[in-house]
Amino acid sequence: MAERLAAAAATLRASAAAAPSARPHAARASRAFFPNSSARARSGLLAAPSRLPQKARAVRCAAVAKASDAAQLKAAREDIRELLRTTHCHPILVRLGWHDSGTYDKNIEEWPQRGGANGSLRFDVELKHGANAGLINALKLIQPIKDKYPSITYADLFQLASATAIEEAGGPKIPMKYGRADVTGPEQCPPEGKLPDAGPTSPADHLREVFYRMGLDDKDIVALSGAHTLGRSRPERSGWGKPETKYTKNGPGAPGGQSWTAEWLKFDNSYFKEIKEKRDQDLLVLPTDAALFEDPAFKVYAEKYAADQDAFFKDYAEAHAKLSNLGAKFNPPQGFSLDD
Repeated sequence: MAERLAAAAATLRASAAAAPSARPHAARASRAFFPNSSARARSGLLAAPSRLPQKARAVRCAAVAKASDAAQLKAAREDIRELLRTTHCHPILVRLGWHDSGTYDKNIEEWPQRGGANGSLRFDVELKHGANAGLINALKLIQPIKDKYPSITYADLFQLASATAIEEAGGPKIPMKYGRADVTGPEQCPPEGKLPDAGPTSPADHLREVFYRMGLDDKDIVALSGAHTLGRSRPERSGWGKPETKYTKNGPGAPGGQSWTAEWLKFDNSYFKEIKEKRDQDLLVLPTDAALFEDPAFKVYAEKYAADQDAFFKDYAEAHAKLSNLGAKFNPPQGFSLDD
């Protein structure tokens, strides 16, 4: 499997290098957490407009609403770990899981109209949303794993990949459950505009508007923001960050971009420390990042996480698990754990 994943990654890098640049309209799309360029840089991939063959996609996406197979999920987790070791694609896999679940609207009861973690992000119509620019590369990276383990849903695979990426980067173990059903067609995808923007006029108000709609609170918002400890951003692709810094000029992956932290492959609480100190001009601070120490209610948690990594890890793990379950339809209804 390791050789297969390495070959797949090499093929993707070669095809991406020959592809035209990303669409202009996506330059400043909503990317409050992982700007698409930071994720692509980590994996060494460039955004390309190419898509999986429609015929193959039609077959692969004919999912049914049933629980994933636990044994296959456990095996897939090992393959995801190998993928992470060989491609350093942690941020783009975290972003994949978050963007599939982050469309949830607590005010809508019906599934799948309520959005959330339902595998809809695999369809072209949703992949083309501005906030999802570059996520085609994440789908291509994990498609060989989905092909190898057909008895798992895309919804579960996206969330498994996201949680595993956090843990493999040194973050906390996420208390995940599985058994998510997939939507079956692109007509079930959510409308565009559900995900947060990195540079709104009123950052704190915007974050609350988006995350309160999901049923999350201020603590969840600040804790989840801490995942910016991973990855980097490129101005020519996302509209944010410097072309290169002392921390990114040598990669890994394609050199360049600007990271939020000096050790941008490591999950820890340095994101909060760096924003608080504001002493390193080579590190990125987005308007939504700065708001965590400017808004009085957010600041309580941001100060706490800057001082106490254990507290951050505890709250982050809870918030990530909560986010991964949003809008999901489980079979069995209570879901199941891989560690039972």
